[in-house]
Amino acid sequence: MLGGMTQDPQAPQLARLAALIADETRAACLLALLDGRAWTAGELARHAGVAASTLSEHLGKLVAGGLLTEERQGRHRYVRLADPRVAHLVEDLAAQVAPDTAQRPRNLRESSAGSAMARGRTCYDHLAGRLGIAVTDALTSRQLLRQDTGFALTDAGLAWFGDVGIPLDRNGRRPLARACLDWTERRPHLAGVAGAALCRHALDEGWCVRIGSERAVKVTATGERAFTELLGIDTETLR
Repeated sequence: MLGGMTQDPQAPQLARLAALIADETRAACLLALLDGRAWTAGELARHAGVAASTLSEHLGKLVAGGLLTEERQGRHRYVRLADPRVAHLVEDLAAQVAPDTAQRPRNLRESSAGSAMARGRTCYDHLAGRLGIAVTDALTSRQLLRQDTGFALTDAGLAWFGDVGIPLDRNGRRPLARACLDWTERRPHLAGVAGAALCRHALDEGWCVRIGSERAVKVTATGERAFTELLGIDTETLR
């Protein structure tokens, strides 16, 4: 205690959380897992460019710290982000990295992968990149989504999801609509229950397909027609 002041009891916990993320290998794992899927330890080791034994130690720390959850199937150990709150934390932190400080692509393959991620990707369980922003802007311009007092679906928006056949689970604690800062576009896109439901519907109906081994998604011809007919999004914006 100094000058009658006491330390905030949350300070040590915040410091431990920051230390967990403040490692390049662990940060690479967290970013990879933003695709919402479970990865094996071996897959993450190859992605991070480290030995399996090294990666296992890092995963142990992330699991113990509550950022990851794990399950075993036979010889394989699978890990995923513990919950949507962890995904939001990682995405929000990634959005703080200035574009000019990001590492430049080392070759054409990295450049193409980066372009695909910027064009459209999943952010844990919702759409992000230019695709996510286009959908969010379209919902807003059609007065289906409000952004003036935080993200909220309007009555017309709730009806739209029902008309399209996208069920919304309104019984949980997760917000129906939430703004998530897009780290490539520097603007918020739609997250929360509505964002997750829309993303899941787009993948299930074949509007979007995953490409590559990361989070990038591509809008299909079916998706172009659906997004244009349902939200008036220009086809060129989706490509």
